[in-house]
Amino acid sequence: MRARPERVAEKADGSFYFRPIAGSSSTKDYRCPGCAQLIRQATPHVVAWPVEKALLSESAIDERRHWHTACWSRRH
Repeated sequence: MRARPERVAEKADGSFYFRPIAGSSSTKDYRCPGCAQLIRQATPHVVAWPVEKALLSESAIDERRHWHTACWSRRH
């Protein structure tokens, strides 16, 4: 199975890489930062991380977050 390439989104707080995640590839629950609700395993969603890392992070990928697709779409 090939990984889907990331895309870049411009948001009010910066540029972010994001990638849709197929429900079948998700093996654990995540908490969406957009609505604070759980994203249950096997639910399609979006994973996103900043293009540029924060000052105290080792790398930008350490800042990745899992979002409900609708919450990510509504994000400014």
